[in-house]
Amino acid sequence: MKTDSLIDMLARGAGPAPRAPVARRLLPVALVGLGASALAGVLVIGLVPMTVMMQMGWWIKFGYAVALVAVGGWLTARLARPVQRLMWPQIALMAVLALMGFAGIWYWFAAMPELRLAELLGHSWKTCPRNVVLLGLPPMAGAFWALRGLAPTRPRLAGAAAGLFSGALGATAYALSCTEVAMSFVAVWYTLGIAVCTAIGALLGPRLLRW
Repeated sequence: MKTDSLIDMLARGAGPAPRAPVARRLLPVALVGLGASALAGVLVIGLVPMTVMMQMGWWIKFGYAVALVAVGGWLTARLARPVQRLMWPQIALMAVLALMGFAGIWYWFAAMPELRLAELLGHSWKTCPRNVVLLGLPPMAGAFWALRGLAPTRPRLAGAAAGLFSGALGATAYALSCTEVAMSFVAVWYTLGIAVCTAIGALLGPRLLRW
């Protein structure tokens, strides 16, 4: 059989390629993962009181987590396809982390010296990173499922991006149950939990995303 005939036979009736295949796989994962993690957090820990949600610190914490979801999703989407440039999502990631770090440092020095340690540790520093990681696991499973159906050529980086994306989703879910509002607390302990998820993703990437 001639090559042209074979190509014509394989392409006949194939129909148009699906539009936005990466978004079609990652968006449902994000929504389902966030919903499952938020429900688990609320059922186990409880929902943040409205008096806490009305404070600016809570909205900064929630906005930080959502911003990392957006950046992590952007990175994951880029790494789900071959030969994609990462400069702009990397710059966005550094900007979000730098802004939160600056806010945390400013809040630390703005507090009275005798209150600084309490503001940094809060009442849940021992459990916050763990809870972020645990609530990030359901989205991580979905993110790796989504990537396995795409074409990542850099499995370790893709795994790390999926871990970042999932950890940020876990942090967003945990924010609905966490009453901490100090920016220094969020800058350290939320970031640590998300970083652990990123490291887990980087370790799993070469094993689960190998072609």
